[in-house]
Formats: sequence, C-alpha cells, structure tokens
Amino acid sequence: MQSIDFHVHLYPPEIIRDAEKISAHEPYFNMLIHNRVHKWATVDDLLLRMERDGVERAVVGGFAFRGMELCRLCNDYIIDCVKKHPDKLEGMCLVPPLARGADAEIFRCAEAGVVGVGELFPEGQGVDLADISQTWRLAGAAHEAHLFILWHTAEPVGHEYAGKGSVGPKEAAAFCMHHPESRVVFAHLGGGLWLYEQMPEMKLCLSNALYDLAALPWLYESRVLAMIEAAGLVGKFLMGTDYPLLGSARYEKALVESGIGPKSVEQINRGNAAALLSSLKSRPARMGK
Repeated sequence: MQSIDFHVHLYPPEIIRDAEKISAHEPYFNMLIHNRVHKWATVDDLLLRMERDGVERAVVGGFAFRGMELCRLCNDYIIDCVKKHPDKLEGMCLVPPLARGADAEIFRCAEAGVVGVGELFPEGQGVDLADISQTWRLAGAAHEAHLFILWHTAEPVGHEYAGKGSVGPKEAAAFCMHHPESRVVFAHLGGGLWLYEQMPEMKLCLSNALYDLAALPWLYESRVLAMIEAAGLVGKFLMGTDYPLLGSARYEKALVESGIGPKSVEQINRGNAAALLSSLKSRPARMGK
C-alpha cells in the first residue's frame, strides 16, 4: 500500500565511519548505537527500501546530537539528499535546542528547504520539554520559519528499552500549553498523550499536536489503532517507521489486523502527511526578510 513515511533517520557516511570516536563524547548516541536493534542507513539504502515497499515520500532527518557541529553535518547531508531527490524526500534539520546559534541554524535550513525540526531527543540533548525558559527560543524559531517540530516521547509505563527515557504525556502536554502556536509531532504515539484528547481542555491545548506511529509494532497491539479510530483521532496520526530500525511490512500487518476502515488506513498511511506537507510548502516569507 502507498505511504508517506514521516519518521526516517539517515546518517552521513562520516558519522558511520567515525561512530566510535563520536560516541566517546556523545553519551546518548553511544547508548543508541550500541544496542541490538540499531541499524545504519544512508540515502541510497532508503531509496531502495522506498521502491521495494511502495513508499512514495519520506520525511528524513539525521541524529540529534548535543554538539552543534555534528548536527550541522547531519543537516548538510539531509539538505543535499533532498536537493538530489526532491520528488522522494522532505527534510528535517537538527539543533541542540539550548545551544547558541540554534535559531540561526533553523533559519539556514528552512531557507534551504527543510520542512521540520527533529527528531529531537529531550533527555539526550539535555532540554526540559516542560520548561518554557528552555523551549521558547526553539519554538519561536520553528514557528517563524514555518516548520513543525518532531519530539521523541515515550510511554511512562511498560518495558524499558534503549533511548526510552522518561519524557512522556505530561511533558509533551506542557510544551503544547506553553506553545499553542507550534506545529508539533510527538513520536511513538506521543507516549499515550492522544488518550487525553478526550478531555475537553486537553483537546483544545493539543489542537496543533500530531502523533506518529514510530515503533508501534514493538510497543502496542495492533488494536490500539481501532481505539484511535473510535476516539475520532485518525486525522492526527502519521505513518512513521523509525527506519532503519523498522521497515513497512510490520506496520502494514498492524493496519490490516487492526480492523480499521479503508478510509482510516489511507489517512494514516499518506493522507494526513500529504495535507501537512502541503500546508508547510505554502510557508510565508520569514519575518524580517
């Protein structure tokens, strides 16, 4: 089935080559690359997988390092990949949210054509998602540049895994309450944040929030998708595989087994993402330009 994959990680060849040296001063990177599920992927690997799996577009980013220079290296690679394959790829840029020059890097990448910022790792990059004094500059720059932000979030219960962390629904909701203007996507089903949209006040403050399905086959039974459909929230979910950790096959299986209707399948697989990307492509000129 045709899809738009909204959560893909690509690595510049230099990062793959120097991974061990980099991991010595990037603790979160060190943890994630030294576990049994980690895989590397370059743009060539992704394009082969897209052709095989019927993925029409992919939204791609690198790895969210603590160091700005490593983020810039990833950003340059992503920008180059998108320029070479504009019919297949959309780009996300990365910054350490608290670093000097983060907003300038966001604007540089926006002017080069990226559509989002992410996937950012709150704990890996040392930023408190619930602290407005730490998030206002990032949120403001992304809003001014007309970009969405993709945050890593995780469920506050259940099994532990490398990179899970403790940033979940409470912290994600606080970000939305502090920055209602931000277009934000919470990875991994928002750690369950979507459930709270059944509360009227939370539905309002989460009006600009979306969720992706990255790692769904490892986290939930497929019937969670039927619960999302029953809650009337299909329009807020994006297909995201977390490639290269997972490909499309297990997500397609989950969609079939969930029993949700064909319209819901199409929305999750590509319709919601296509609508979001279309709205982002109509970005106004940056303020002050």
